[in-house]
Amino acid sequence: MERNDIVALRNTFLRKMCTLRSSGDTRPVIYLDETWVNQNHSRNHIWQNEDREGFRVPIGKGGRLIVCHAGSAKFGFISDSKLIFRSKNDGDYHSQMNSQIFHDWFINMLQLLEEPCVIVMDNAPYHSVLVENVPKSSTKKADVQKWLTEKGIEFSLCETLAELREKIKMARPREKRYQLDETAFQMGHEVVRLPPYHCQYNPIELIWAQVKGEVASKNTTFKIADVERLMHEALDAVTQSNWERRVRHAEKFQEEDYAKEGFRDHIMEPIIMTIDSDDSSCSSDEENDD
Repeated sequence: MERNDIVALRNTFLRKMCTLRSSGDTRPVIYLDETWVNQNHSRNHIWQNEDREGFRVPIGKGGRLIVCHAGSAKFGFISDSKLIFRSKNDGDYHSQMNSQIFHDWFINMLQLLEEPCVIVMDNAPYHSVLVENVPKSSTKKADVQKWLTEKGIEFSLCETLAELREKIKMARPREKRYQLDETAFQMGHEVVRLPPYHCQYNPIELIWAQVKGEVASKNTTFKIADVERLMHEALDAVTQSNWERRVRHAEKFQEEDYAKEGFRDHIMEPIIMTIDSDDSSCSSDEENDD
């Protein structure tokens, strides 16, 4: 979180969000995210007697549901934007939520918005498909040559892959342009990206905790169909008031951290230590002579 590039992204995000509020921008701020719930999701503490009889949770996690939704303090959850589907395996849910699924959901969610909005989301790979795919370090030489040709960049057939990669660096766009950001802009909305590792700025994380707690308290059959029903019920039970409280909580973090960032340059002044090996060895020799 304190890497220089992450700090820079954090400052950019906090400045943007705090400026929107201080300037009186009336556009609703929409927060979106994905989560999951396991088939055997249950409370951390359950009742059992001395003979270990009582409520029993099956071993393992069972199947998994993937959930995607969006909401704001003004609307609560965006009506009809709920997406729940069953994962094909019990691996990382990010492998199941691919760019095509998210793209289709995102476009549908944008069409449900009746006024221009600010949309806050993180930098998950399926959120971040670029408008233009620049060759990567693993790209084959023939594909690199094709890309350079399409760009009208001259190169010699005798040039090595390393030389061609240097030409790519010179032609690479200075700023990343994401497909979803461009689409949202064309539909009258603005996308703001969360800095990596800063989920505390997204109030939907607290909404997920509320929803999962509700599912855990009522999951007694441990059947995936029942868990899916409970998930729908828990999401539908989230109110606009719940969202307002969670958004205020996240905005408080944003405002406090933005104020702290203003003092960073004054407090975290660089400490420069100069070690001259010649001087230290010389002084050591002089002490030995003494």
